[in-house]
Amino acid sequence: MSSLTSSPIFNHRNAAGIAALAAAGLLITVFAMQYIGGLAPCSLCLTQRWPHGIALALGMIALMPITAAPARKLILALIALSFAVTAGIGFYHAGVEYGWFAGPTACSGNITGNTVEELKQALMAQPVVRCDEVAWSLFGISLAGYNFLASATLAVFCTVAALFGAEKFRR
Repeated sequence: MSSLTSSPIFNHRNAAGIAALAAAGLLITVFAMQYIGGLAPCSLCLTQRWPHGIALALGMIALMPITAAPARKLILALIALSFAVTAGIGFYHAGVEYGWFAGPTACSGNITGNTVEELKQALMAQPVVRCDEVAWSLFGISLAGYNFLASATLAVFCTVAALFGAEKFRR
């Protein structure tokens, strides 16, 4: 592991920069798909964005010159946790889309009611975008699936950098 982590990519500062760029890139992509491509997000899609925002903010803090070296290691661990959280949400969301898990009733449940008024209220409360329908996919993988793959990879990368990376790159 030491030859792998002696690479400058695992330097705490560089790793935090890579994590911040990745989080920003993922957020820019989903916002572009939403606002330019017209792909409306469901509630689980929106939930997956928050940990990316946290990872981006933490990465920016780690890149600041005033951030102490020991703090960068802790920040990298927190970034890894943020990516792990969004990877977990992405895995759950993909599972809901593919029918592996029951989704939240607020965005994927059936409409039920005993009276016409109850049915009307339930229908009006349903979101426009459902969590259990794949809105976009590439090679059979939905956006939630891609979020899981990217975020899990980034979580592992940040964990390795935090645990085994050096603060300064040495040749």
